[in-house]
Amino acid sequence: MQTERANADGVNAWALDGIIAGHLGDVFAGAICGVLALLVGLSYAALIFSGPLAPWLSYGITATFISTAVGALVVALWSSIPFTVAGPGSATSAVTAVLSLALATKLSASGAGANLLGPTLIVISLGTALAGLFLCILGFTSAGRAVRFIPYPVIGGFLGSTGVLILTGAVQVMTGSDPTFANFGVFLEPTNGGEIVAAVAVAGVIFLGRTRTQHAFLMPAVLIVSTVAFYAVLGYAHISTGAAAEQGWLFRLHATMTFSLPWSYDALARFPWRALPPLTGDLLAVMFVTTISALLSTTGIELATHQEANLNRELNAMGAANLLSAALGGYVGCTSVSRTALGFSAGATGRFAGITVAAIAALMLVVNPSYLAVIPKFALGGLLLYMGLGLVYRWMIESVRHLSLVEYASLLAIVFVIVMWGFIAGVAFGVVIGCATFALSASRVNAIKFSFDGASYRSSLDRGPDELTLLAAHGRELQGISLQSYLFFGSASGLYQHVKTLLGAAHHRRFLVFDFRLVTGIDSSAIHSFTQIQRAVEAAGARLVFVNLSEQLAAAFRNVGFFKSHVIVEHDLDHALEKCENVIIETHREQDSQKGTLVEWLSAALEDRHHAETLANLCERIEFGEGDVISHQGDPSDCMHFVFDGRVGVMVEVGEGRLIRMRSLGKHTIIGEMGLLTRRPRSASIVAETPSVLYALSADAYDSLRRENPALTQALLTYVVKIMGERLSYSNQTIGILQR
Repeated sequence: MQTERANADGVNAWALDGIIAGHLGDVFAGAICGVLALLVGLSYAALIFSGPLAPWLSYGITATFISTAVGALVVALWSSIPFTVAGPGSATSAVTAVLSLALATKLSASGAGANLLGPTLIVISLGTALAGLFLCILGFTSAGRAVRFIPYPVIGGFLGSTGVLILTGAVQVMTGSDPTFANFGVFLEPTNGGEIVAAVAVAGVIFLGRTRTQHAFLMPAVLIVSTVAFYAVLGYAHISTGAAAEQGWLFRLHATMTFSLPWSYDALARFPWRALPPLTGDLLAVMFVTTISALLSTTGIELATHQEANLNRELNAMGAANLLSAALGGYVGCTSVSRTALGFSAGATGRFAGITVAAIAALMLVVNPSYLAVIPKFALGGLLLYMGLGLVYRWMIESVRHLSLVEYASLLAIVFVIVMWGFIAGVAFGVVIGCATFALSASRVNAIKFSFDGASYRSSLDRGPDELTLLAAHGRELQGISLQSYLFFGSASGLYQHVKTLLGAAHHRRFLVFDFRLVTGIDSSAIHSFTQIQRAVEAAGARLVFVNLSEQLAAAFRNVGFFKSHVIVEHDLDHALEKCENVIIETHREQDSQKGTLVEWLSAALEDRHHAETLANLCERIEFGEGDVISHQGDPSDCMHFVFDGRVGVMVEVGEGRLIRMRSLGKHTIIGEMGLLTRRPRSASIVAETPSVLYALSADAYDSLRRENPALTQALLTYVVKIMGERLSYSNQTIGILQR
């Protein structure tokens, strides 16, 4: 007992050590990700609280740490990939900066520039709440994948423009001026020009470092080295810190702001609600870019960690994180591919990685943010330049290899519109471009999958030689078109021109068959084109035949009264072809060409009346009613049948008593010939589809015939081979047409 207890204690101790070691690994990886999150968070705060909002930068740092802590904690507890790290991102911070700057500019122009913080926090929180609510709706309704149907150029245009906005924001962080042509002279000033050059150098060092290593401490190391180098230059030039701040090299932080929730009654009462409607486009941009970033980051995390995420759960987690962040005065964020991949490579396997990031960010809330005044502007500006250039390169340069010329041009056009006239113009232009690109791409897809006529493509009904001869001669009276894709004006108008060409040919057209099996949808303009086709077909004395109409397609035609005229509608192509063939055959059949007796039929088949009479005497006449089983699948092949009248179906059992019709055979055809020759069991059942008359040649009679009358046997085998050749030829023609 003591030995067993000791072993159990040893196992428990080993398991406990494993759990502790796993948690320590998560904490270590989370600490690395937390340092990186704080660093990029400072740059995001400087980006959002720049220009007229620069006096409240210290409060922006607090909002950044709130957003990081809330996002990391909620996602860590909820994500389907437990070590996922979340927080503010470059794209979402860029659109948040545009939103806050738009409000601050309007309020400053109206003379309310002295009190910008409260209204700005409300607008930022409103955008964050709307983005969070939208993500939750997508997650709970499982509609997140629908966003992936947005055209790639539209997504690339929006994210490429955020990269441009980060670049312009970086310049504003360093110089305090918008990078416009009107302010071009400002950037030529020694201080501003020097900061831009230094920031470009920082971005270049980070880029070169990234090409050699992906170490987590690369960015902090570059920040520390650039700061140390800056103060070394100040010491060498005998420039004081105060003088450097006066020249604009350092941030100026006002007294630390007291944290307060943005949704207080007084703040809402003082909010300038008239300034909100013009910001609708910017609010929509926050929602759109956040959603796209969430979907792209989820896919990126799956690829980086080789783990499958539950998309709906990820959307719900990010939505809840943003809602809570908005309630506490933070701004929008989403999962981070870089930080999650970094934590995974550092050994993160569980939720303590994200919890550690949240704890580090929360700890920074009690630290005085005045330390930011020590960091030179160009250091954080260089980080922003690096992130902005990364987005620009990925979406505006690298994408040229994956897009057509038209798609790439539309992507650049969307970027230009957003940068010049804002996101609301970009949304409108993106919708127009998306629709136009879709229409152009769809118009390139031929609406006709393949065409055929009744002479080359027939129903599965095996017919006698006379009927096959008639179809070969007059089958072009039946023209068939198999349609595909989505039918709209661009494709349906071309179809109308094709039909006019068919009707104008030398051959008389009796039927025009449209197969809609591969059609995914149709719009009103395409239905109008079919109305034109209908008038042209009726004027030519032909009839329209529609097959494989889905409920949606049938309802679309029915709503405009299309079926009130003489339009034939069939459930499948095979039965439609059979009915049309019957009309063509009856129209062109000569009465005296019909073979009234078995001997007359066999005389033409065997090309010898004496052979026909001998064979007819060996056959037994059998009549079957509709639905009667002539033979069962698996029965011995004890005879072959000559179908003298009616129609029989070849049925294959697929289990549970269900039968599937493989083909039909009409009058003056044969069936069971292969079984009689090989003596293998029946491979299918034979069922009379209409009242039928068959003549059976038994196996014993065939064996006797083979011994006593070799000439007749040879004639019969020749006829069988001819029938098999016709069937093989028909199959080859069908395969050839389907492969067009």
